[in-house]
Amino acid sequence: MSDGRLAALRHGEKPPNLLAETASGYAVFGDHQKLPGYCLLIARGEAEHLTDLEPPQRTAFLEDLALLGQAVFTALQGDAAFRRLNYEILGNSWSHLHGHVHARYVWEPDEYRSMPVWRYPDLHADEHLAGPAHEELRERIALELQALLIGGA
Repeated sequence: MSDGRLAALRHGEKPPNLLAETASGYAVFGDHQKLPGYCLLIARGEAEHLTDLEPPQRTAFLEDLALLGQAVFTALQGDAAFRRLNYEILGNSWSHLHGHVHARYVWEPDEYRSMPVWRYPDLHADEHLAGPAHEELRERIALELQALLIGGA
């Protein structure tokens, strides 16, 4: 994600990877899918840190991140190789507040399975760009998230 793409979202432009707008931000399907199901929640406003938000907004952001994770988890239930989810709020490369949801799999190499996903040397390689092969999963996650948002979880 970038500041330019965030500005486009703020101006009402809906990118193809937008899963849903939430109370606290924008849920998007990750540009790279080395670990299929990778999604982000991008906070509305100008916050750089979770602590920049007032307590009610902070709670809303964390709740929305949990709902995004629940949607990914549910969408991946049919995949026997799906193992767990990891959640991260980092901000080291992009200072705008955002949270990551990473699906983890049994097929991951032993040297990376218990490490943060950022240790993968090819995480952002072009071969892992989201594309038609990921469309069905993206749609399942979007539908699950929209149902959770409408249903009040």
